[in-house]
Amino acid sequence: MSIDNKKVALVTGSTQGIGEGIVLELAKIGFSVVINGASTKYLSEDYKNRLRSIFKEELEDRYIYIQANVEKKEDREKIIDEIKKKFDRIDVLVNNAGVGPIKRGELLDMTEESYDRVMRTNLKGPFFLTQTIAKWMIELKKTLTDDYQPYIINISSINRYTPSLNRGEYCISKAGMTMMTKLFAVRLAEVGILVFEISPGIIDTPLTKPRHDIYDKLINEGVTPIKRWGKPIDIAKPVVAIVSGLIPFSTGSVLDIDGGFHLHRL
Repeated sequence: MSIDNKKVALVTGSTQGIGEGIVLELAKIGFSVVINGASTKYLSEDYKNRLRSIFKEELEDRYIYIQANVEKKEDREKIIDEIKKKFDRIDVLVNNAGVGPIKRGELLDMTEESYDRVMRTNLKGPFFLTQTIAKWMIELKKTLTDDYQPYIINISSINRYTPSLNRGEYCISKAGMTMMTKLFAVRLAEVGILVFEISPGIIDTPLTKPRHDIYDKLINEGVTPIKRWGKPIDIAKPVVAIVSGLIPFSTGSVLDIDGGFHLHRL
């Protein structure tokens, strides 16, 4: 399915892993893409070559990379300003940026420093970025054609409802994101902006690499009915379905992309 190539998608935290997977799949269906990372100064040549294979000679016109930390107001403003300069529109926001605790450990020893860092990046930043972009989307609906259909998609986690005692701050941030999805879905439905949440399970990314052996064992023992690792493309495909208009009569929905982890079994 091809999308009007004037459409623009911003994916935060998209220099690797799930975010990169989402960017590439959106590019394949015609979106111009805004790639974002907090610590990466420049995109790798490998990443740019993947984009080049999709956009061909239009590469420089079809993507922009913005180094910015969504937890900071000035960086969120930088993201908006650069998108306006480059594309002058936004059709899709994917809130994917996220961090884990400074150090996994005993819940009773969690530090305020780690808690604040996780909450700023995983919840505060996405909330206020969504607030600003939603206002821009509302203005764009007044000026663009009738087929302008904006979407906001939050990438949460099975930890939104599953306690992991050694990273409680992460669990709290993702539980908060689920309520954030509901709040924006209700508020924005009246203006025609649809809001979704994707809840990934155990996904093979650089962030899970240090615990690969642990997750291998859990998967082999049946923690998920589908006995394999999830891949970034498993998260990207539902994003494509949403922005392609394949789920038109829904908002505030959570898509559990977790190999069946969420199923309760006896």
